[in-house]
Amino acid sequence: MNTGDTAFIIVCAAMVMIMTPGLGFFYGGLGRRKNVVNNMMASIGIMGLGIVLWFILGYSVAFGGEGAWIGSFSFQHLFHSGVAMEDLSGSIPINVFSAFQMMFALITPAIITGSVGGRMKYKSLFIFLGVWSIIVYYPLAHMVWGSGGFLGSVLGSLDFAGGNVVHISSGVSGLVLCLFLGKRRGYTQIDYRVHNIPFVMIGAALLWFGWFGFNAGSALTANELAGNAFLTTAIAPAAAMVSWMLIDVIKQGKPTLIGACTGLVAGLVGITPGAGFVAPYAALIIGLLVSPVCYFGIILVKKVLKIDDALDAFGCHGIGGIFGGIMTGIFASAAIGGTDGLVYGNPGLVGIQILAILITIGYAAGGTAICFFITRAFGKIRVSEKEESIGLDLTQHGEHAYPSFNGLD
Repeated sequence: MNTGDTAFIIVCAAMVMIMTPGLGFFYGGLGRRKNVVNNMMASIGIMGLGIVLWFILGYSVAFGGEGAWIGSFSFQHLFHSGVAMEDLSGSIPINVFSAFQMMFALITPAIITGSVGGRMKYKSLFIFLGVWSIIVYYPLAHMVWGSGGFLGSVLGSLDFAGGNVVHISSGVSGLVLCLFLGKRRGYTQIDYRVHNIPFVMIGAALLWFGWFGFNAGSALTANELAGNAFLTTAIAPAAAMVSWMLIDVIKQGKPTLIGACTGLVAGLVGITPGAGFVAPYAALIIGLLVSPVCYFGIILVKKVLKIDDALDAFGCHGIGGIFGGIMTGIFASAAIGGTDGLVYGNPGLVGIQILAILITIGYAAGGTAICFFITRAFGKIRVSEKEESIGLDLTQHGEHAYPSFNGLD
């Protein structure tokens, strides 16, 4: 065991953990004030459910064995059985590796909740996210990062910290789920304004802070690869923030704090699959380009599909993850990590990346449909029109974020 590597990953795991409540602030601020508790509770609730499920089953399915599609459904590692404190994964204890990966299993399903804000029963959401973690996330994590996984080991695609596993899977799943649920009441007539911009900034700041652990920690050692991932995680979101602000100035005549925060999150998503594979100059290019891709992609998808992606989870995470995965195929350098991409004479990697993305999209979409129908077996999924009008804070939790607020917004 290397004590430096172990300490590094423990700190990174804690940093990734803070991303989920950070997402709660981000989504809570973006949503309507009568739903802010519900939006935050969606993130906090998955922290409890996700950790319990990961300990019972998640680690075993994702990393408990070797296979193309899953690790193991056997009892070998259920409840972490057979995992001793002294057992190592590389230079760190397996239980530290498991704890680090556990935090990824929290933030990923939490992202989905941004697509369905304001209209899904909390009980149904809780059940859905648990089933989705088992059917979609754990097998996909194995396919990309597990021993013998189809996308990583067999196909040879590159996904350093979760472009496919985290962002494309959650973004596509959010898109499918909001298609099943339909639009919010009065979606085309009501102006759904951001209700608390300071919450959005606090959430974005926590996400950026935690993302350094998310990407740098994915090196699993405290070395030069982690340093490169840390640097690219600083450059890409900074560039994306600037480019989104520029779009705001061109379109609206002034920069906005919401735009700056959204841009930096898009930049974080875009750099995630290639953080440990691309050079800093490539991170700058990815950051500058991902904001316009997401900005106009959000507009196009909503116009074509006529969907109500409440907080643009697909627009930011799905589109940003797809873009980042393709850019990894273009700019990846074997001198940094992985294999060479298009820029370094290997155009085939772009095709591999696109194929892996298409497989991820198909698996996430199909798995989400299955999870939806399983969840529906437990009762009605969508709240009533009256509950939606009153607000999910009061109807689902019996709480108000703002006690003097009467709910009529």
